[in-house]
Amino acid sequence: MAAEKPHLNLAVIGHIDHGKSTFVGRLMFETGAVPPHIIEKFKEEAKLKGKESFAFAWVMDTLKEERERGITIDIAHKRFDTEKYYFTVVDCPGHRDFVKNMITGASQADAAVLVVAAPDGVMAQTKEHIFLSKTLGINQLIVAVNKMDAVKYDEKRYKEVVEQVSQILKMIGYKPDQIPFVPTSAFEGDNFKTNSANTPWYKGPAIIQALNNLKEPEKPTALPLRVPVEDAYTISGIGTVPVGRVETGIMKKGDQVVFMPSGAGGEVKSIEMHHEEIPQAVPGDNIGWSVRGIGKNDVRRGDVCGPKAAPPSVAFEFTGQIVVLQHPSAITVGYTPVFHSHTTQVACMFQSIDQKLDPKTGQAKEQNPPFIKAGDAAIVTFRPTKPMVLEPAKEIPQLGRFAVRDMGMTIAAGVCLSVKKKD
Repeated sequence: MAAEKPHLNLAVIGHIDHGKSTFVGRLMFETGAVPPHIIEKFKEEAKLKGKESFAFAWVMDTLKEERERGITIDIAHKRFDTEKYYFTVVDCPGHRDFVKNMITGASQADAAVLVVAAPDGVMAQTKEHIFLSKTLGINQLIVAVNKMDAVKYDEKRYKEVVEQVSQILKMIGYKPDQIPFVPTSAFEGDNFKTNSANTPWYKGPAIIQALNNLKEPEKPTALPLRVPVEDAYTISGIGTVPVGRVETGIMKKGDQVVFMPSGAGGEVKSIEMHHEEIPQAVPGDNIGWSVRGIGKNDVRRGDVCGPKAAPPSVAFEFTGQIVVLQHPSAITVGYTPVFHSHTTQVACMFQSIDQKLDPKTGQAKEQNPPFIKAGDAAIVTFRPTKPMVLEPAKEIPQLGRFAVRDMGMTIAAGVCLSVKKKD
Protein backbone atom coordinates (compact mmCIF):
# COMPACT_ATOMS: atom_id res chain seq x y z
CA MET A 1 0.00 0.00 0.00
CA ALA A 2 1.44 3.36 -1.03
CA ALA A 3 2.28 5.73 1.80
CA GLU A 4 -0.79 7.85 2.44
CA LYS A 5 -0.66 11.62 2.37
CA PRO A 6 -0.71 13.18 5.83
CA HIS A 7 -4.19 13.13 7.33
CA LEU A 8 -6.00 16.08 8.93
CA ASN A 9 -9.38 16.19 10.67
CA LEU A 10 -11.24 19.32 9.61
CA ALA A 11 -14.20 20.68 11.58
CA VAL A 12 -16.63 22.93 9.73
CA ILE A 13 -18.31 25.19 12.27
CA GLY A 14 -20.56 28.22 12.44
CA HIS A 15 -24.11 29.43 13.00
CA ILE A 16 -27.10 27.50 11.64
CA ASP A 17 -28.15 28.46 8.08
CA HIS A 18 -24.81 30.10 7.30
CA GLY A 19 -24.21 27.47 4.62
CA LYS A 20 -21.94 24.92 6.34
CA SER A 21 -23.44 21.86 4.67
CA THR A 22 -23.47 23.50 1.25
CA PHE A 23 -19.87 24.57 1.89
CA VAL A 24 -18.83 20.99 2.65
CA GLY A 25 -20.82 19.61 -0.29
CA ARG A 26 -19.09 22.11 -2.59
CA LEU A 27 -15.70 21.16 -1.16
CA MET A 28 -16.38 17.44 -1.77
CA PHE A 29 -17.48 18.24 -5.33
CA GLU A 30 -14.55 20.54 -6.19
CA THR A 31 -11.98 18.02 -4.92
CA GLY A 32 -13.60 15.18 -6.87
CA ALA A 33 -14.77 13.30 -3.77
CA VAL A 34 -18.34 13.39 -5.11
CA PRO A 35 -18.88 12.59 -8.79
CA PRO A 36 -20.78 15.21 -10.85
CA HIS A 37 -23.67 12.82 -11.71
CA ILE A 38 -24.53 12.51 -8.00
CA ILE A 39 -24.71 16.29 -7.67
CA GLU A 40 -26.92 16.38 -10.80
CA LYS A 41 -29.23 13.81 -9.21
CA PHE A 42 -29.42 15.90 -6.02
CA LYS A 43 -30.10 19.04 -8.10
CA GLU A 44 -33.04 17.37 -9.85
CA GLU A 45 -34.42 16.12 -6.54
CA ALA A 46 -33.97 19.51 -4.89
CA LYS A 47 -35.69 21.27 -7.79
CA LEU A 48 -38.72 18.99 -7.49
CA LYS A 49 -39.00 19.85 -3.82
CA GLY A 50 -38.51 23.55 -4.50
CA LYS A 51 -35.29 23.58 -2.48
CA GLU A 52 -32.75 24.17 -5.22
CA SER A 53 -30.22 25.83 -2.94
CA PHE A 54 -29.90 22.64 -0.89
CA ALA A 55 -28.36 20.43 -3.62
CA PHE A 56 -24.79 20.56 -2.28
CA ALA A 57 -25.91 20.38 1.32
CA TRP A 58 -27.58 17.07 0.56
CA VAL A 59 -24.21 15.53 -0.15
CA MET A 60 -23.60 15.75 3.58
CA ASP A 61 -27.12 15.48 4.92
CA THR A 62 -27.77 11.98 3.71
CA LEU A 63 -30.19 11.21 6.50
CA LYS A 64 -33.75 11.45 5.22
CA GLU A 65 -34.98 13.30 8.29
CA GLU A 66 -32.35 15.98 7.76
CA ARG A 67 -33.54 16.49 4.19
CA GLU A 68 -37.08 16.99 5.38
CA ARG A 69 -36.05 19.41 8.12
CA GLY A 70 -33.21 21.04 6.22
CA ILE A 71 -30.78 20.91 9.17
CA THR A 72 -27.73 18.88 10.10
CA ILE A 73 -28.16 16.43 12.96
CA ASP A 74 -25.39 13.87 13.20
CA ILE A 75 -21.76 14.44 12.38
CA ALA A 76 -21.16 13.05 8.94
CA HIS A 77 -17.58 11.96 8.40
CA LYS A 78 -16.50 12.38 4.81
CA ARG A 79 -13.14 12.16 3.10
CA PHE A 80 -11.71 14.45 0.45
CA ASP A 81 -8.18 15.00 -0.85
CA THR A 82 -6.10 18.02 -1.83
CA GLU A 83 -2.66 17.74 -3.45
CA LYS A 84 -1.04 17.82 -0.03
CA TYR A 85 -3.39 16.21 2.51
CA TYR A 86 -6.27 13.87 2.85
CA PHE A 87 -9.00 15.34 5.02
CA THR A 88 -11.79 13.88 7.08
CA VAL A 89 -14.54 16.47 7.40
CA VAL A 90 -16.31 16.65 10.71
CA ASP A 91 -19.42 18.62 9.73
CA CYS A 92 -20.41 20.18 13.02
CA PRO A 93 -24.07 20.93 13.51
CA GLY A 94 -24.86 24.57 14.20
CA HIS A 95 -28.20 23.94 15.80
CA ARG A 96 -28.56 24.35 19.60
CA ASP A 97 -29.66 20.82 20.47
CA PHE A 98 -26.76 19.40 18.53
CA VAL A 99 -23.99 21.17 20.43
CA LYS A 100 -23.03 17.83 22.01
CA ASN A 101 -22.12 16.48 18.57
CA MET A 102 -20.31 19.70 17.84
CA ILE A 103 -18.12 19.07 20.91
CA THR A 104 -17.30 15.49 19.99
CA GLY A 105 -16.57 16.63 16.45
CA ALA A 106 -14.41 19.59 17.30
CA SER A 107 -12.42 17.76 19.93
CA GLN A 108 -11.08 15.47 17.20
CA ALA A 109 -10.21 18.26 14.79
CA ASP A 110 -6.76 19.52 13.81
CA ALA A 111 -8.14 22.62 12.10
CA ALA A 112 -11.49 24.30 11.55
CA VAL A 113 -13.24 26.30 8.88
CA LEU A 114 -15.56 28.87 10.43
CA VAL A 115 -18.39 29.68 8.01
CA VAL A 116 -19.92 33.14 8.49
CA ALA A 117 -22.67 34.33 6.14
CA ALA A 118 -21.95 37.74 4.64
CA PRO A 119 -25.57 39.01 4.91
CA ASP A 120 -25.84 38.18 8.66
CA GLY A 121 -22.29 38.56 9.94
CA VAL A 122 -21.57 37.38 13.48
CA MET A 123 -24.39 35.56 15.26
CA ALA A 124 -24.67 34.02 18.76
CA GLN A 125 -23.43 30.62 17.71
CA THR A 126 -20.58 32.08 15.71
CA LYS A 127 -19.14 33.30 19.03
CA GLU A 128 -19.91 30.09 20.87
CA HIS A 129 -18.27 27.92 18.21
CA ILE A 130 -15.11 30.07 18.16
CA PHE A 131 -14.95 29.86 21.95
CA LEU A 132 -15.49 26.10 21.94
CA SER A 133 -12.84 25.59 19.27
CA LYS A 134 -10.33 27.42 21.43
CA THR A 135 -11.34 25.56 24.60
CA LEU A 136 -11.08 22.27 22.73
CA GLY A 137 -7.59 23.05 21.47
CA ILE A 138 -8.09 23.85 17.77
CA ASN A 139 -5.30 26.25 16.88
CA GLN A 140 -5.62 26.52 13.10
CA LEU A 141 -8.56 28.38 11.59
CA ILE A 142 -9.75 29.43 8.16
CA VAL A 143 -12.71 31.84 7.97
CA ALA A 144 -15.06 31.56 4.99
CA VAL A 145 -17.15 34.71 4.53
CA ASN A 146 -19.91 32.81 2.74
CA LYS A 147 -22.99 33.73 0.66
CA MET A 148 -21.07 36.56 -1.05
CA ASP A 149 -23.48 36.16 -3.99
CA ALA A 150 -26.29 37.31 -1.67
CA VAL A 151 -24.50 40.65 -1.07
CA LYS A 152 -23.54 41.03 -4.76
CA TYR A 153 -19.83 40.36 -3.99
CA ASP A 154 -19.59 43.66 -2.15
CA GLU A 155 -16.06 44.27 -0.85
CA LYS A 156 -17.29 46.75 1.78
CA ARG A 157 -19.61 44.14 3.34
CA TYR A 158 -16.81 41.55 3.28
CA LYS A 159 -14.55 43.96 5.18
CA GLU A 160 -17.25 44.64 7.80
CA VAL A 161 -17.67 40.92 8.48
CA VAL A 162 -13.87 40.42 8.65
CA GLU A 163 -13.72 43.22 11.24
CA GLN A 164 -16.57 41.75 13.34
CA VAL A 165 -15.07 38.26 13.35
CA SER A 166 -11.55 39.55 14.02
CA GLN A 167 -12.69 41.28 17.20
CA ILE A 168 -14.08 38.02 18.61
CA LEU A 169 -11.05 36.03 17.52
CA LYS A 170 -8.76 38.51 19.28
CA MET A 171 -10.85 38.46 22.42
CA ILE A 172 -10.62 34.67 22.57
CA GLY A 173 -6.91 34.52 21.87
CA TYR A 174 -6.60 33.81 18.14
CA LYS A 175 -4.41 36.03 15.94
CA PRO A 176 -6.59 37.31 13.07
CA ASP A 177 -3.58 38.46 11.03
CA GLN A 178 -2.51 34.79 10.75
CA ILE A 179 -5.95 33.61 9.60
CA PRO A 180 -7.16 33.70 5.98
CA PHE A 181 -10.62 35.27 5.46
CA VAL A 182 -11.85 33.89 2.14
CA PRO A 183 -14.91 35.47 0.47
CA THR A 184 -16.94 32.49 -0.82
CA SER A 185 -20.22 31.49 -2.35
CA ALA A 186 -20.61 27.78 -1.66
CA PHE A 187 -23.72 27.78 -3.84
CA GLU A 188 -21.98 29.34 -6.86
CA GLY A 189 -18.51 27.95 -6.15
CA ASP A 190 -16.60 31.26 -5.88
CA ASN A 191 -13.04 31.09 -4.49
CA PHE A 192 -13.00 27.35 -3.84
CA LYS A 193 -10.54 26.02 -6.42
CA THR A 194 -9.26 29.27 -7.87
CA ASN A 195 -9.77 32.95 -7.25
CA SER A 196 -13.09 34.13 -8.62
CA ALA A 197 -13.61 36.84 -11.22
CA ASN A 198 -16.53 38.03 -9.05
CA THR A 199 -14.10 39.18 -6.32
CA PRO A 200 -11.26 40.86 -8.24
CA TRP A 201 -10.46 42.85 -5.07
CA TYR A 202 -9.56 39.67 -3.12
CA LYS A 203 -5.89 38.73 -3.33
CA GLY A 204 -5.60 35.94 -0.74
CA PRO A 205 -5.72 32.16 -1.17
CA ALA A 206 -8.79 30.26 -2.44
CA ILE A 207 -10.22 27.68 0.01
CA ILE A 208 -8.29 24.67 -1.31
CA GLN A 209 -5.03 26.63 -1.28
CA ALA A 210 -5.76 27.73 2.31
CA LEU A 211 -6.31 24.07 3.24
CA ASN A 212 -2.98 23.12 1.67
CA ASN A 213 -1.33 25.89 3.72
CA LEU A 214 -2.40 24.27 7.02
CA LYS A 215 0.37 22.74 9.09
CA GLU A 216 0.40 19.05 9.82
CA PRO A 217 -0.15 18.55 13.56
CA GLU A 218 2.88 17.20 15.34
CA LYS A 219 2.49 13.64 16.52
CA PRO A 220 2.97 13.76 20.29
CA THR A 221 5.35 10.77 20.31
CA ALA A 222 7.54 12.23 23.08
CA LEU A 223 4.67 12.21 25.61
CA PRO A 224 3.98 9.07 27.67
CA LEU A 225 1.83 6.43 25.95
CA ARG A 226 -1.94 6.93 26.35
CA VAL A 227 -4.51 4.76 24.58
CA PRO A 228 -8.13 5.23 25.71
CA VAL A 229 -10.02 1.95 25.30
CA GLU A 230 -13.04 2.15 23.00
CA ASP A 231 -14.01 -1.49 23.42
CA ALA A 232 -12.57 -4.89 24.31
CA TYR A 233 -13.16 -8.11 22.37
CA THR A 234 -12.53 -11.75 23.17
CA ILE A 235 -10.92 -13.47 20.19
CA SER A 236 -10.42 -17.23 20.29
CA GLY A 237 -6.78 -18.26 20.32
CA ILE A 238 -5.65 -14.72 21.22
CA GLY A 239 -7.70 -13.78 24.28
CA THR A 240 -8.82 -10.29 25.23
CA VAL A 241 -8.13 -7.61 22.60
CA PRO A 242 -8.77 -3.98 23.56
CA VAL A 243 -9.22 -1.51 20.67
CA GLY A 244 -8.65 2.23 20.67
CA ARG A 245 -6.81 5.15 19.15
CA VAL A 246 -3.27 5.97 20.28
CA GLU A 247 -3.48 9.57 21.53
CA THR A 248 0.12 10.09 22.67
CA GLY A 249 3.40 8.17 22.88
CA ILE A 250 4.48 4.97 21.14
CA MET A 251 3.44 1.38 21.83
CA LYS A 252 5.85 -1.42 20.95
CA LYS A 253 5.62 -5.18 21.19
CA GLY A 254 7.12 -6.33 24.49
CA ASP A 255 6.21 -3.11 26.36
CA GLN A 256 5.01 -3.44 29.97
CA VAL A 257 1.66 -1.66 30.13
CA VAL A 258 -1.09 -1.04 32.66
CA PHE A 259 -4.79 -0.21 32.28
CA MET A 260 -6.16 2.45 34.63
CA PRO A 261 -8.32 2.80 36.71
CA SER A 262 -8.42 -1.04 37.05
CA GLY A 263 -4.66 -1.44 37.52
CA ALA A 264 -4.56 -4.65 35.43
CA GLY A 265 -1.47 -4.96 33.27
CA GLY A 266 1.09 -7.09 31.48
CA GLU A 267 3.27 -7.34 28.40
CA VAL A 268 2.11 -6.28 24.92
CA LYS A 269 2.00 -9.49 22.85
CA SER A 270 0.84 -8.10 19.50
CA ILE A 271 -0.47 -4.90 17.87
CA GLU A 272 -2.79 -4.89 14.88
CA MET A 273 -3.94 -2.12 12.57
CA HIS A 274 -6.30 -2.64 9.62
CA HIS A 275 -6.04 -6.43 10.28
CA GLU A 276 -2.28 -6.44 9.81
CA GLU A 277 0.22 -6.97 12.58
CA ILE A 278 2.52 -3.97 13.15
CA PRO A 279 5.68 -3.71 15.31
CA GLN A 280 4.73 -0.38 16.86
CA ALA A 281 1.85 2.12 17.00
CA VAL A 282 2.06 5.93 17.02
CA PRO A 283 -0.46 8.74 17.73
CA GLY A 284 -3.46 8.68 15.41
CA ASP A 285 -3.29 4.92 14.85
CA ASN A 286 -6.48 2.97 15.50
CA ILE A 287 -5.28 -0.33 16.88
CA GLY A 288 -6.24 -3.59 18.51
CA TRP A 289 -3.62 -5.00 20.88
CA SER A 290 -3.29 -8.02 23.09
CA VAL A 291 -1.67 -8.06 26.51
CA ARG A 292 -0.38 -11.17 28.24
CA GLY A 293 -2.35 -11.98 31.39
CA ILE A 294 -5.32 -9.68 30.74
CA GLY A 295 -8.76 -11.28 31.17
CA LYS A 296 -12.17 -10.38 29.78
CA ASN A 297 -13.21 -8.53 32.95
CA ASP A 298 -9.98 -6.55 33.39
CA VAL A 299 -10.55 -4.02 30.60
CA ARG A 300 -13.55 -1.94 29.58
CA ARG A 301 -14.46 1.14 27.59
CA GLY A 302 -13.16 4.29 29.32
CA ASP A 303 -10.00 2.64 30.68
CA VAL A 304 -6.71 4.11 29.49
CA CYS A 305 -3.64 2.05 28.66
CA GLY A 306 -0.20 3.47 29.49
CA PRO A 307 3.31 2.36 30.44
CA LYS A 308 3.79 0.70 33.85
CA ALA A 309 6.55 3.22 34.50
CA ALA A 310 4.31 6.25 33.83
CA PRO A 311 0.72 5.09 34.40
CA PRO A 312 -2.31 7.22 33.45
CA SER A 313 -3.49 9.51 36.29
CA VAL A 314 -6.59 8.40 38.16
CA ALA A 315 -8.32 11.45 39.59
CA PHE A 316 -9.61 11.47 43.15
CA GLU A 317 -10.35 15.16 42.57
CA PHE A 318 -9.48 17.53 39.76
CA THR A 319 -9.62 21.24 39.05
CA GLY A 320 -10.90 22.38 35.69
CA GLN A 321 -11.58 25.57 33.81
CA ILE A 322 -15.06 25.42 32.31
CA VAL A 323 -17.38 27.48 30.16
CA VAL A 324 -21.08 27.06 30.95
CA LEU A 325 -22.83 26.89 27.58
CA GLN A 326 -26.42 26.40 28.71
CA HIS A 327 -28.26 25.55 31.89
CA PRO A 328 -31.86 26.35 32.84
CA SER A 329 -30.91 27.57 36.33
CA ALA A 330 -27.94 28.32 38.56
CA ILE A 331 -25.21 25.71 39.12
CA THR A 332 -24.11 25.33 42.74
CA VAL A 333 -21.83 23.09 44.78
CA GLY A 334 -23.17 19.52 44.93
CA TYR A 335 -24.38 19.46 41.32
CA THR A 336 -23.38 16.09 39.77
CA PRO A 337 -23.73 15.89 35.97
CA VAL A 338 -21.95 13.42 33.66
CA PHE A 339 -18.47 14.23 32.35
CA HIS A 340 -17.40 12.94 28.93
CA SER A 341 -13.66 12.75 28.38
CA HIS A 342 -11.78 10.60 25.80
CA THR A 343 -13.81 7.35 25.89
CA THR A 344 -15.08 7.60 29.47
CA GLN A 345 -18.33 8.92 30.97
CA VAL A 346 -18.39 9.48 34.73
CA ALA A 347 -20.68 11.55 36.94
CA CYS A 348 -18.61 14.18 38.80
CA MET A 349 -19.68 16.41 41.66
CA PHE A 350 -19.01 20.15 41.80
CA GLN A 351 -16.96 20.21 45.05
CA SER A 352 -16.19 23.93 45.11
CA ILE A 353 -16.59 26.83 42.71
CA ASP A 354 -13.21 28.51 43.15
CA GLN A 355 -13.30 31.49 40.79
CA LYS A 356 -15.55 33.13 38.28
CA LEU A 357 -13.59 34.38 35.25
CA ASP A 358 -14.20 37.20 32.84
CA PRO A 359 -14.83 35.18 29.64
CA LYS A 360 -13.40 37.99 27.52
CA THR A 361 -10.02 38.17 29.27
CA GLY A 362 -9.82 34.95 31.27
CA GLN A 363 -8.94 36.98 34.42
CA ALA A 364 -10.56 36.15 37.77
CA LYS A 365 -13.42 38.49 38.61
CA GLU A 366 -14.93 36.79 41.69
CA GLN A 367 -13.54 34.36 44.30
CA ASN A 368 -15.76 31.50 45.54
CA PRO A 369 -18.98 32.72 43.90
CA PRO A 370 -22.17 31.12 45.32
CA PHE A 371 -23.24 29.90 41.85
CA ILE A 372 -22.45 30.06 38.14
CA LYS A 373 -24.86 30.20 35.20
CA ALA A 374 -25.02 30.01 31.41
CA GLY A 375 -22.36 32.20 29.79
CA ASP A 376 -20.00 32.09 32.79
CA ALA A 377 -16.43 30.85 32.71
CA ALA A 378 -15.12 29.46 35.99
CA ILE A 379 -12.47 27.42 37.76
CA VAL A 380 -14.10 24.56 39.63
CA THR A 381 -12.92 21.60 41.72
CA PHE A 382 -14.70 18.33 40.85
CA ARG A 383 -14.89 14.92 42.50
CA PRO A 384 -15.66 11.92 40.25
CA THR A 385 -18.21 9.48 41.72
CA LYS A 386 -16.08 6.56 40.52
CA PRO A 387 -12.43 6.32 39.41
CA MET A 388 -11.68 8.05 36.10
CA VAL A 389 -8.52 8.80 34.14
CA LEU A 390 -7.87 12.46 33.39
CA GLU A 391 -4.61 14.32 32.77
CA PRO A 392 -3.76 18.01 33.19
CA ALA A 393 -4.22 19.59 29.74
CA LYS A 394 -0.80 21.29 29.97
CA GLU A 395 0.89 17.88 30.30
CA ILE A 396 -1.24 15.66 28.01
CA PRO A 397 -3.81 17.86 26.24
CA GLN A 398 -5.38 14.87 24.46
CA LEU A 399 -6.63 13.54 27.81
CA GLY A 400 -7.24 16.89 29.48
CA ARG A 401 -10.49 18.02 27.83
CA PHE A 402 -14.04 17.21 28.79
CA ALA A 403 -17.67 18.03 28.06
CA VAL A 404 -20.32 18.16 30.80
CA ARG A 405 -23.77 16.75 29.98
CA ASP A 406 -27.10 16.72 31.77
CA MET A 407 -30.79 16.64 30.79
CA GLY A 408 -29.89 15.58 27.27
CA MET A 409 -27.76 18.62 26.56
CA THR A 410 -24.20 19.83 26.87
CA ILE A 411 -24.00 22.07 29.91
CA ALA A 412 -20.34 23.02 29.73
CA ALA A 413 -16.98 22.31 28.10
CA GLY A 414 -13.67 22.52 29.84
CA VAL A 415 -10.04 21.62 30.33
CA CYS A 416 -8.37 19.96 33.28
CA LEU A 417 -5.86 22.20 35.11
CA SER A 418 -4.64 19.81 37.82
CA VAL A 419 -5.32 16.33 39.17
CA LYS A 420 -5.26 15.17 42.77
CA LYS A 421 -4.46 11.49 42.32
CA LYS A 422 -6.07 8.60 44.15
CA ASP A 423 -3.74 7.21 46.78
